[in-house]
Amino acid sequence: LFHHDCLSSQFGGEPTSYTRFSIARQTDGDNSHVEMNLAADEEEGGEIGKPEHLHASMPPPRRNGKNLCLVIMAAVVLLLIGFLIGYLSYRGRMQRVNRCLDGSGNCEMTPTASYFSDDGMEEEEVPGPRILYWPELRNMLSAKLSTPCLEANMRQREGKNSFEAGKAEDENTASYIHDQFTLFRLDDVWNDEHYVRLQDRGSSKNQVLIIENGREELVESPDEYVAYSKNGTVTGKPVYVNYGRKEDFQQIRIMGIPMNGTIIIFRAGEITLAEKVANARKEGAVGVLMFPDFSNNKKADSYVPFGHAHLGTGDPFTPGFPSFNHTQFPPVESSGLPRIPVQTISRQAAAKLFGKMDGDKCLQDWTAIMGCKVTVNRDMTVKLTVNNVMVDRKILNIFGVIKGFEEPDRYVVLGAQRDSWGPGAAKAGVGTAILLELARVISDMVKNDDYKPRRSIIFASWSAGEYGAVGATEWLEGYTTTLHAKAFTYINLDTAVLGSRDVKISASPLLYSLLETVMKRVKDPTKDSGNLYSKVGSDWIKRVVPLDLDNAAFPFLAYSGIPVVSFGFYDKGDEYSFLGTTEDTLANLKEKTDKLYRLMYTAAEVAGQIALRLTHDHELFLDFDRYSEELLSFQEKLWHFEPSVKALGLTLNWLYFARGDFQRAADALRRDIANSDRENRIVRRALNDRMMKVEYDFLSPYLSPKDAPFRHIFFGKGSHTLQSLLENLTQLKVNESSVDVNELKEQLALATWTIKGAANALVGDIWNTDNEI
Repeated sequence: LFHHDCLSSQFGGEPTSYTRFSIARQTDGDNSHVEMNLAADEEEGGEIGKPEHLHASMPPPRRNGKNLCLVIMAAVVLLLIGFLIGYLSYRGRMQRVNRCLDGSGNCEMTPTASYFSDDGMEEEEVPGPRILYWPELRNMLSAKLSTPCLEANMRQREGKNSFEAGKAEDENTASYIHDQFTLFRLDDVWNDEHYVRLQDRGSSKNQVLIIENGREELVESPDEYVAYSKNGTVTGKPVYVNYGRKEDFQQIRIMGIPMNGTIIIFRAGEITLAEKVANARKEGAVGVLMFPDFSNNKKADSYVPFGHAHLGTGDPFTPGFPSFNHTQFPPVESSGLPRIPVQTISRQAAAKLFGKMDGDKCLQDWTAIMGCKVTVNRDMTVKLTVNNVMVDRKILNIFGVIKGFEEPDRYVVLGAQRDSWGPGAAKAGVGTAILLELARVISDMVKNDDYKPRRSIIFASWSAGEYGAVGATEWLEGYTTTLHAKAFTYINLDTAVLGSRDVKISASPLLYSLLETVMKRVKDPTKDSGNLYSKVGSDWIKRVVPLDLDNAAFPFLAYSGIPVVSFGFYDKGDEYSFLGTTEDTLANLKEKTDKLYRLMYTAAEVAGQIALRLTHDHELFLDFDRYSEELLSFQEKLWHFEPSVKALGLTLNWLYFARGDFQRAADALRRDIANSDRENRIVRRALNDRMMKVEYDFLSPYLSPKDAPFRHIFFGKGSHTLQSLLENLTQLKVNESSVDVNELKEQLALATWTIKGAANALVGDIWNTDNEI
């Protein structure tokens, strides 16, 4: 039974003091400290004088030196005893507050009252709200999360056909979310307006035709379109390239099939549509068609997905700039725009095309449709016409915040995409429903149950996510100079339920340990017993999925250097067929899994526990040692390239030394944390800030955010990444003449100094850095 109404406000009372052992701030900004005066008050006056009328022959008073010594010793002993009693009492109280174990029950308590007055003097304990231990907080979250409330949130989208960014239903939903945040009594609710350039369907439909013997035959003319496609009409021979990955194009080259001037066909999956289009354009293709991958649901064969072809995130007509109305933009375009016509088609249309092709049969693992062919031998071509139109629209991002009681300028962000081209039950509905439920529950815990988060929690509803995380990216671009120093985690709630059998995880290595701890405490929603950790297995890190451009968490990590986590359920090998189509309805999603609301509850529990733990503990739960392991794993991949590199007169040793520097810096920070006074707020904040900056310090400082926005050397896009370096070294081993040696030298230098810079930043003070390499 759930004893709360998710549609009404139950919150009352003003926030009370958060810190049980607060340390008063002096006017100069430094923290005061507790002082004990161990010396007796000085006696006033000097030597005892003698009355003038006394006779000179009167003997002076006798002093007993021995007794005086004993008195002084006794006083000193008493003072020492008093000091020890006071110190032990004070330390005992501090240890009770400071204790934070592994969730067994003896966990760190949330401070609720103060032992010190503003002037730093000790005073009597002030009775305050009850103390919350982490296990109690975790259980409180689980008890308050409500599947009926999640269901009510999902039903807000029923009966509506589209929530296209900047249009009426998107704005109505934004207004509803704003009202809900206000009803939940979040500390502040606001919205950001952005004026962006999007692409819409034209007045006439796009068309795909077959031209054979001078006759045109219509294959398909869908309502759906691909945003940011180039307009126009192109004609070329069809060539099927599986998923459109680099290795798929390499296979076509091996088969000796020319691709210049062709129309490339591929199926959805493995990489984003934008990446497929970019690969096709490099091979000289004049146009691109994409159809959905195999599905067990046959009624999905006639549906056409929407998509976007921008190899990037955000508004492609203001690259690197925030799309605020008052900003003056230079006349530039993103280099990630496709420059060729692109269109999605149904599986039925793809089957019709393959039926007309008479070339080589598809490789066995390329066969997505019966009768699949790679190309055509006879005189047959495909004609593609795209008539999309550019539109300028205002979009809204909606925000609400629960402010931290100790460090309100440090925050976790939970976000979900709000818009969708169709009903968007899975694409946007699930994430938005979870976002609203977490805002309701966590606000209720703060207002009514004495939870006092140390740091802030921001709830964000993004618009224009369908066009490539436009809303989220524009926000990041607008506050790029400050967000990386304040936001220390982004939790993505999008597409959290697409199935039930498997778990899909994408995350920064900094959050692996926290995520594993959470999964061990969350029940498996598909079974009567067991937890999520047993579902994913002890080797789950090996199956972490790299973030792609269509995930709103990607720009947070690769552009802003903020740790991220994206978590959801799906069925591997049997994807949800209606994602991104006009049939992404609540009914179809419930047909995919009969445990929809239980799965949503679990996803909300995972996201909620991560947010609460990061805002509850003294020390940020960011495992920077994981990056030492990632760097070591990267170094091991380099070893077998050493002979090839030496043949060029180069060495990999400098890169190895930089990795060693990072390892030593991580060890030094771990020692600093272990030896620090955890009750000293200035020290604790400084240590947490060093942990926060680890992700940001892996953004290459040698690149312009405008020209190469995704600068992260592990998760970014471009020649500066470690993955690109590995690809170049692999090519060097295969064919030395095909590698630009100067480019390779630059890659090695940039990677070395980025890692070295991250190590120096992790150490902290400049005089502690190791300047030898």
